[in-house]
Amino acid sequence: MLFAPKEKGQGLVEYALILVLVAVVVIVILALLGPAVGKIFSNVINAV
Repeated sequence: MLFAPKEKGQGLVEYALILVLVAVVVIVILALLGPAVGKIFSNVINAV
């Protein structure tokens, strides 16, 4: 096994890609639902 592939870096790249994918999904969800959630909080604050 003189030329065994190094797989340690590959696992790190896979975890980084998963983290980026989760971050993108969270950003999209917050962009879509952010105004609605803000409006709900405003209504609650105004009611109090």
